[in-house]
Amino acid sequence: MNPKVWSKRWVVIASLAGMLVGVAGFTFDYAAGLSYLSSDPKACVNCHIMNDQFDSWRKGPHHAAATCYDCHLPVTFPEKYLAKGRNGWHHSVGFTFQPSSTGNPDENLFFQEPIRIKPGNSQILQDNCLRCHGDLVDEVVRGSTWSDNAIRCVHCHRGVGHGASS
Repeated sequence: MNPKVWSKRWVVIASLAGMLVGVAGFTFDYAAGLSYLSSDPKACVNCHIMNDQFDSWRKGPHHAAATCYDCHLPVTFPEKYLAKGRNGWHHSVGFTFQPSSTGNPDENLFFQEPIRIKPGNSQILQDNCLRCHGDLVDEVVRGSTWSDNAIRCVHCHRGVGHGASS
């Protein structure tokens, strides 16, 4: 094959790859991507949808003792960053591609507004409640912490992390 044809192909491939990397870099910077690697609760309000949760946490009883990450992420290294990545992916897809709601209760949305916790993240929350308060509630939740009908701490203590408004 003619070397000039290959060189033109490589120029096109390199140009497309450069544009892709440039757009990805701009988007990552615009979305404050590096902030998500920190444990700063302010990273949770990079998107407007979390403002109510952040404000209620600041007014709630756990503000002085726990951050978003203490309750909503696993504590071990690989699981913590896998959960961050999974949540970040779902949030970014939802925020980027979800159309405005039509008000139809049957419409299929990436996430509901106000945002609600998913079952996997609910289990992480439950595990973290028990990690800190397990001594106090062992008799209440023994044997029922991971099944579908488990006694969830937030069933009775709904406003603990986010104040009474949640």
